[in-house]
Amino acid sequence: MPIESTPIPDLLLFTPRVFADDRGHFFESFNELTWKDAGITRPFVQDNESFSSRGVLRGLHYQLEPWAQSKLVRVVAGEVLDVAVDLRRGSPTFGESFSVVLSGNNHRQMYIPRGFAHAFVVLSETAVFSYKCDNFYNKEAEGGIRWNDSDLAIDWRIPSDDIIVSEKDALLPAFTDCQNNFDYSA
Repeated sequence: MPIESTPIPDLLLFTPRVFADDRGHFFESFNELTWKDAGITRPFVQDNESFSSRGVLRGLHYQLEPWAQSKLVRVVAGEVLDVAVDLRRGSPTFGESFSVVLSGNNHRQMYIPRGFAHAFVVLSETAVFSYKCDNFYNKEAEGGIRWNDSDLAIDWRIPSDDIIVSEKDALLPAFTDCQNNFDYSA
C-alpha cells in the first residue's frame, strides 16, 4: 500500500492497491503490518461510521490529551473533502491545514495523528464516511474549532451558503480561542 507524505509532518495519505475486474473490485483497507512499517504502532480501538448528505460539514473536532485520538479515515461511498489542521504547539506547520478528496472511487485514506483537528464536508449527493480511532471517545475531552474561522481560511470547495453544520459545531470557538494541550515532538 503506497504511503505518501503531506506538507504537514506526520500527516499521511494511503492509497491501497485495488484489484478490479468485470465482477467489481477488491482491496485491503487495513493491514496492521503495513501501518507498523509506516511507524504507526498504536492499536486502533474504535471504528466509527457516518452517513451524510451533500453540504454536511462535520468538524473541526478533536479530543484533548490524555484522550486525544489518531484517526485513519476513508470514504466507503460518495465523495468528501477531508481536512486536518495542525494544533501541535512548536510544529513548523502549526495552524496550517491540509485537505484531500477522499471517495469511494479513489479509495484513498488519510492518517491523522493526535494533535490535529479534523473535519470533512460532503461533496457528493450522499457519503458514507468510516474511520478508525486509537483511543476511545470521551465527551469531557471534546474540542473544536469553528469551520469558517478566518485565520484558517479553509477552502471547503462548496459555497458557504450550501454548508450544513450542527448547532453544536456552529458554536465552536475560533482557532485563537480553542483549547489546546498538544505539543510537537520531531
